[in-house]
Amino acid sequence: MSIPQPELLHFDSDDTTGYPNSPLPVLVYRQVLDTSDADELADAFESMFKRHGWPPAWRYHLYDFDHFHSTAHEALGIFRGQARARLGGPNGRETVLSAGDVLVLPAGVGHASIESDDDFCMVGAYPPGQDPEIERGDPTQLEAAQARVASVTLPENTPVGGPLKSLWG
Repeated sequence: MSIPQPELLHFDSDDTTGYPNSPLPVLVYRQVLDTSDADELADAFESMFKRHGWPPAWRYHLYDFDHFHSTAHEALGIFRGQARARLGGPNGRETVLSAGDVLVLPAGVGHASIESDDDFCMVGAYPPGQDPEIERGDPTQLEAAQARVASVTLPENTPVGGPLKSLWG
């Protein structure tokens, strides 16, 4: 199976909202897996993430408030429905996520659901030893959040396969 090439989205730190974002790009893989059975798709995402060193942690929707994780990178595999998501914090930009897509968020990048199907659901995964804290932007804490983001180690592989260094190196 060939490894798909992701869209690369860049988000600068936002001093006005306190979202650190990241110098590393967000990776958006479109239609990584194609199946009409959502339960099979969720299982397939979990297997793929685990195989590439990103243990699956949950199945849930995307929060409807802007937040970020300064202590962990995050992989999201959409297995049911569609959502319009905002990336980069309150002043970020929108993208549509659909079943079969994978979103890889570097530590610090803001994300939120703006609108979604009632049945929208994802598999979430993190590299081993990385535990996400749910944080919301605070301009007075931006420098500390940026320091935490900078200290998060890079995993060897992307959650869909292939070396991450070529994309985040």
